[in-house]
Amino acid sequence: MNIDTIKGFKDFVGEEGTKFSVIREMARQVFERYNFEEVQTPVIEREEFVRGDKVQANDEVISDIFTLQDKGKRKLALRYEFTFQLKRIAQNKKLPYKRFQIGPVFRDEPISGNRLRQFTQCDVDVIGSTIKEEAEILSIMKQILGTLKIKSVIYVNNRKLLNEILNEVGVENNPEVIGEIDKMDKLSEKEIKENLKKFGAEEVFGILKKPESYFKKYKAYSEVAELKKLCKNYGFEIKFSPSLARGLSYYIGNVFEIKSDIKETICGGGSYMVAGQPATGISFSIERMMAVTKMQIEIEKYLIVSLGEDKKAIDLAKKLRIQGKNVSVFYGKPSKALEYANSYKIKKVIFVGEKEVKEKVFRIKNMITGRSVKLVLKKS
Repeated sequence: MNIDTIKGFKDFVGEEGTKFSVIREMARQVFERYNFEEVQTPVIEREEFVRGDKVQANDEVISDIFTLQDKGKRKLALRYEFTFQLKRIAQNKKLPYKRFQIGPVFRDEPISGNRLRQFTQCDVDVIGSTIKEEAEILSIMKQILGTLKIKSVIYVNNRKLLNEILNEVGVENNPEVIGEIDKMDKLSEKEIKENLKKFGAEEVFGILKKPESYFKKYKAYSEVAELKKLCKNYGFEIKFSPSLARGLSYYIGNVFEIKSDIKETICGGGSYMVAGQPATGISFSIERMMAVTKMQIEIEKYLIVSLGEDKKAIDLAKKLRIQGKNVSVFYGKPSKALEYANSYKIKKVIFVGEKEVKEKVFRIKNMITGRSVKLVLKKS
């Protein structure tokens, strides 16, 4: 039997597992500080609901959906994101409705670099939003990225602005052209021009290479300008990128991507409609953040070694846990205990033997320095 993980799926254990948990909890706390409500939704939905309407049918990601069938022969699918589920979640909610969700999503797509087929998405959205909420969401991301010590640049564009440009050159709102524009930072200039030529849109390339001042003549640029101004109120800058389109066709206004020191985008989102209401959201994966964070994650762990004093060792562990310490108890030889501590990178070891119990004095051995200090328990 082959027990290896399937390509594109991954186990997270040890230090990686710890880093994963710390990033997830940190993101959750930041979302809650902005009064976003946490929700959980099913991993499996009806396939027709996952695929969405005809507008979304041409989206590249839709072709990457994992499909399945249950015993009732129903056509089902694994969720590829959380946004489509807002059509159900946001019903009858007082606006603006602010929610976040953290959980696994699935995409049956080719594997490359930091791209997985199952990843844990962190998604934050506002239903009934304005550009003010867009700025707030970007502020949330700046706080998360700052905590994770990730150097980043936020790029912004507007889908209505792209449509204005396409109409100007005689090409109506064409999802395929938008898709080609979105590849301008991934393909060569020659490839982009050849691809756009197929749709009679090669003129667009030259326009999108012009300086930002050129785009002020377009009506929709005012939304970009307003967002830039609002972000300054939060104390950070964003950069205008006229070729930024985002792959999903449901975006209708400002769109944003955040880049770091890997080729893949680490975060993306934008404005869209849900049940006739304007909405905005942004998402990132924990796995992608793990790939770029410079934050050193260290959790203080204690190992209590019982030398024939099991009850006292358990009592001591209970007292330390009440004080918020992470503690486990080891029953066995001291040499084995130290091996165990080193294996799991537990830096603090406390021996509980007859002498320690009699004298009521315990010492903490630092596994890095080899030094020991007296344990002083706070009164509980």
